[in-house]
Amino acid sequence: MNKNWDVIVIGGGIIGLACAYYLTQDGKKVLLLEKGDIGEGASTSCDDMIFLQSKKPGILLTIAMESLDMYRKLAKDLPVDIEFENRGGMVLIESTSQLGHMENFVRQQKALGLDVELLDRHEVRKFCPLASPHILASTYSPIDSQVNPLHVMRGFVKIASAQGLEMKQHTPVTGLSSPSPGHWQVTTGDGTVYETEYVVNAAGAWAPQLAAMTGIDLPIKPKRGQIAVTEAVPPFGKTNFWSADYIVMKLNPEFAKERDSLLNDLGIGLSMSQSHSGTYFLGGTREFAGFDKSVDRVALRLILKEAARFFPTLEKVNIIRTFAGFRPAPGDGKPYIGPVVSQPGLYIAAGHEGDGIALAPITGYAISRMIAGKKLPFDLSELAPEGRVQMWSTID
Repeated sequence: MNKNWDVIVIGGGIIGLACAYYLTQDGKKVLLLEKGDIGEGASTSCDDMIFLQSKKPGILLTIAMESLDMYRKLAKDLPVDIEFENRGGMVLIESTSQLGHMENFVRQQKALGLDVELLDRHEVRKFCPLASPHILASTYSPIDSQVNPLHVMRGFVKIASAQGLEMKQHTPVTGLSSPSPGHWQVTTGDGTVYETEYVVNAAGAWAPQLAAMTGIDLPIKPKRGQIAVTEAVPPFGKTNFWSADYIVMKLNPEFAKERDSLLNDLGIGLSMSQSHSGTYFLGGTREFAGFDKSVDRVALRLILKEAARFFPTLEKVNIIRTFAGFRPAPGDGKPYIGPVVSQPGLYIAAGHEGDGIALAPITGYAISRMIAGKKLPFDLSELAPEGRVQMWSTID
């Protein structure tokens, strides 16, 4: 047996580190276990957007706006420049059909308090003169932002470690059991058994494997996202960009019939954000390919073709690297944040899919408040695991 901990967080990506950061801020003695290197999963295989306009009106948009406010504070509090930028964002609209869907979407988002508006063709040219002439309109929000996920994680580690966080990398969890209510034993690959009152499953795409150890069928699947990175170039416009087609397709699946079948199969929708160093992240795919992290040339060619369709001058820009990562995709499109009530002391913070960077602060804060028995300033019952996961066995 190893010494007792208040909380053991399993998973060293940005979600797990956010949980550890806020738990130590709350005075908890925390151990973080990571099967590989810190941040080697989805947190370092993604773009840098805190993109509110892609969120459906409801709980996800509400907590994304809260999380953005928290990033503003973290930019001041963390001892690392997290490269927080409030550059704004646009969703580029190509057809009257897309425009109709996006007009309704924007109305709902505005009703929830998001600062967003529609721009006509002439106004689009003012924001991004290099955009293709075929673009009919665009949404625009001045509060869409971005951060450097690597720097955010380094900031979390520095502060949390100074407050007692202990981290163990290359330490896979091989067993998770509860001998009695509120008493958990976590076994690692070297045979060490750690004891704690609380466990947080923040293992991202691998969270279902941990959940299965406790008899939970957690419906999260890895969704591969392939991204290309350009050389450093001058900005293509005042903001970062998304295409409306993928958002509209999620709102109305019938719209998929108007798209190329291969684009649908690979889940391709343009996302384009410029990093602090001047490179652009061009994404991306959203494909169920298991844990295959390879980069596919066919998919990358389609991503680049889509990007050049919106910004033709991209054809003259060099691509310097490509990568793929796993988005932890929940079955119902909403992350799992909260306790497993039937198993006292067990919490889940996973299933954020493409919103892990955007929702990391609010997730970590919520988990720390729940464990401390403190009230949250918002209702997260819609994201609670209970009622959304299936218990297929019992813990011995």
